[in-house]
Amino acid sequence: MVPISLLDLAPIIQGSTPGEALRRALDLARHAERWGYRRYWLAEHHNMTGIASAATSVVIAHIAGGTSTIRVGSGGVMLPNHAPLVIAEQFGTLESLFPGRIDLGLGRAPGTDPLTARALRRGDADTFPQDVMELQAYFRPAAAGQAVQAVPGAGLAVPIWLLGSSLFSAQLAAALGLPFAFAAHFAPDLLAEALEQYRSQFRPSASLGEPYSMAAVQVVGAESDANAQRLFTSLQQSFVRLRRGTPGPLPPPVDSMDGLWTSMEKAGVEQAFREAIVGSPATVKKGMDAFVRRTGIDELMVTGSIHDHAARLRSFEIIAGAS
Repeated sequence: MVPISLLDLAPIIQGSTPGEALRRALDLARHAERWGYRRYWLAEHHNMTGIASAATSVVIAHIAGGTSTIRVGSGGVMLPNHAPLVIAEQFGTLESLFPGRIDLGLGRAPGTDPLTARALRRGDADTFPQDVMELQAYFRPAAAGQAVQAVPGAGLAVPIWLLGSSLFSAQLAAALGLPFAFAAHFAPDLLAEALEQYRSQFRPSASLGEPYSMAAVQVVGAESDANAQRLFTSLQQSFVRLRRGTPGPLPPPVDSMDGLWTSMEKAGVEQAFREAIVGSPATVKKGMDAFVRRTGIDELMVTGSIHDHAARLRSFEIIAGAS
């Protein structure tokens, strides 16, 4: 089995607070470290009342400060929302505080709705390739007389990943010789094509000699298939509400989704989550093994928001045991 990593959205459950969500995230990260997960990544989302990781670099510091060995990073920072210099300084600071443990995953989507994107004063996503290269330059050793430097940042080895759910970032990662992660946990349609293009077009770089790919999938484990399917209904409800434009805190699971979605909404959720692996320890292991064989990925990243924290911990423990 390939190395396994964890993507956390720091879910805010119904009846809870962002502070509680962040404390649960740290508890999960500590367990993940003991269970042998390679990375613990957090994602930038804004104006989402069910996600506590909007200030992603701050939460990364919270997680890295409470753990010892696991790599901690972004999955990802939405670069068009930020000046590359600011991100270089933030992640240079994180690398200075937690040397050898910080990853910088970059996305080119806003991570929010259009109105909130305007409130962020976000830049033009069309400049994403230039922004990535500018960010890379800030991490190189400063040249004599260089007018603008990232401090901390210059000369620090912060691995940069490109993230995507389409072909654009796969092609850019290949051209720049960077590792690539595909978001199959919510947008699996172009998974195979993106991985193929990344591998076939890859150009070695100073930071990476051969292509290195990762894919994220939803995985929910429990003692039985039926129990796992019930836990999974929290994610299904949350996705339906997101598609309706009414996102909110993560709801508790239900015995049946009947009456909670239309036939069209059900089809949309099943399409978005078609790579999801949900079931008992045996089902989870079988599904993960099959996904890795089919895709040929070098690393698997799992995610799964579960309403009950103890059940969530058990799910990720099952996943670790299956890897």
